[in-house]
Amino acid sequence: MHGLNGRMSTRRSGHERIETQKGDIEDEVDCDDLVFVYGSLKRGMNHHEQIRKAVWIGEASITALALYDLGPFPMAVDDISAISPLQGELYWVNAVILQQLDRFEGVPRLYERHRRILSDGRSAWVYLGRTQQVRHADVIVSGCWQGPQHHFRRRCHQPTSALPKQSATLGTMH
Repeated sequence: MHGLNGRMSTRRSGHERIETQKGDIEDEVDCDDLVFVYGSLKRGMNHHEQIRKAVWIGEASITALALYDLGPFPMAVDDISAISPLQGELYWVNAVILQQLDRFEGVPRLYERHRRILSDGRSAWVYLGRTQQVRHADVIVSGCWQGPQHHFRRRCHQPTSALPKQSATLGTMH
């Protein structure tokens, strides 16, 4: 069966045969679910080793979540008025990796794991904070965290239609 975006996936008693965005085929990977990451777990970021045994599917996005910069890591919270979709990466994970991620993310103290629908219609787990946790933090309007204090410059897929337009004369947002 071909999934969204041309990815091949065939469910076989808890195992998956998937084709990643690079075209590599991973066979017999014990994959139970999808998880969406948007911060320090992304490839090239300082805590990516926490998810290194998962299978990278590709880039993805989620709407109705606002992203905040907490310094060493970001936090996304529910916000139906968010200007841009939250940008991140999608991984196949098994139950063991998901439990390890729960511990790493401080569930339920710091983050809570929620199921959300991605912009492409698939469903994935995502770690979200609570509004009161970000009340003094700066929002990241682009929806793409680039690392602590932007020390890690990383390109994020950003649809131009999702960003507010600036007036050339006044520099105001529309």
